[in-house]
Amino acid sequence: MRWVVVGNAENRRVRLFTEAALAAGFRAPRVVEWLSVLTDGGHDFADDEFVRLDSPGENPAVDALLRGVDEPTRVEGSARWYAEFLAAVGSLRGGYRLDDPADLAVLFDKRRCHARLTEAGVPVPSSPAGPLRGWSDVRARMREAGMARVFVKLAHGSSASGVLAIESTASGRWQATTSVEVSSDGALHNSLRVRRYREEREIAAIVDRLAPDGLHLERWIPKATIGGRSADLRVVVIAGRATHVVVRTSKEPLTNLHLGGARGDLAAVRAAAGEHWAEAMEICERAAACFPATLCVGVDLLPGLGWQRFAVGEVNAFGDLLPGLTGLPGTPAEGMDTYTAQLTAAATIGASR
Repeated sequence: MRWVVVGNAENRRVRLFTEAALAAGFRAPRVVEWLSVLTDGGHDFADDEFVRLDSPGENPAVDALLRGVDEPTRVEGSARWYAEFLAAVGSLRGGYRLDDPADLAVLFDKRRCHARLTEAGVPVPSSPAGPLRGWSDVRARMREAGMARVFVKLAHGSSASGVLAIESTASGRWQATTSVEVSSDGALHNSLRVRRYREEREIAAIVDRLAPDGLHLERWIPKATIGGRSADLRVVVIAGRATHVVVRTSKEPLTNLHLGGARGDLAAVRAAAGEHWAEAMEICERAAACFPATLCVGVDLLPGLGWQRFAVGEVNAFGDLLPGLTGLPGTPAEGMDTYTAQLTAAATIGASR
């Protein structure tokens, strides 16, 4: 089999996928740089090439072209990023795609993704209907839905960029927990430090600045805890099976590992969930089934208090960067990392073509 990765050769995902391919006995994948795709107007693949996409945003030059902003930490520009990314994906011709372009258009739009999951009966946090043109709309939707705690997210954001966990009180106090840092000129930057804004005018200014790129609003579900820390799960689903799980814990509402979250004890989580564990994995597989033409997705699963109810927060197209993690016992990926598992699953698909 001939493998192609559309990505950036220096990216960790590409390196790990290449190492996995060599270890599995395949020849090294050919790497097509996103920069060349963007500047050359597309790329053609042979019919017998299996094409895997990698995140383009980890290369500053590529991100600048997609976002239209030279500063790599800037939050703004996600709507343009989305449009340019889909155009770049659409310029790829031929080959057998492991990432479906139509699926990617939904996966990178939280509003469309939640709508598709809801239509399929997959539980998600509730999202009030209505336009979100800025803070006044967010505040109105919260009031109408009786929501005192919500997450406001960029419709096309990733890695918690532009996410605000907003809390309100009956007395009129507000607090937003976020990684957004506001510069002296009002520009928004994605920081590695979680911070809190407690003045409504500050929160309003951030939301109003984000709104032109498109917003998604959802109910803040109180999450289960492990060791006194809030926890959620990143579940990798490959070829329809939930194969890899990492527990993410934090004392903050944002559990992302790059924002100070820590990996938790999976055995402790499985014990806490008990008979509900199988249901949790089944929900993730149902979420992935909403994107049948895409080989691998990463599902962010939100466990409710007590580990008895679960909801899908997000489904990620590039959610497989989990170094050192091997597949769950009893699954086709047992003992394999996420990349070896994908190679094995794709080879099976290739053998049946």
